[in-house]
Amino acid sequence: MALMFIGIDPNTGDHESPTVWVDLTRRELVMQGWEPTPEVKAECSATVIPGHAVGIPDGEAVIRIPARMIHMVREACDALEGAPDVP
Repeated sequence: MALMFIGIDPNTGDHESPTVWVDLTRRELVMQGWEPTPEVKAECSATVIPGHAVGIPDGEAVIRIPARMIHMVREACDALEGAPDVP
């Protein structure tokens, strides 16, 4: 795995650290964020989307990333889009 660090929440304190990385090998965004409130998680779990099972499957998670990190998510997307395929 070749993780490329993109950025960390600029308002991070000693115990909070929403972070954005890019996995160049798997060509994926990797994000660390806050756990959603029970209400947000329940709403995500109950949302009906055509072609998608209701609920959050095992091995998947809902996370929250603050809006002040949007530029980091864009940077991560640009890095993936411009990166060569890694065998």
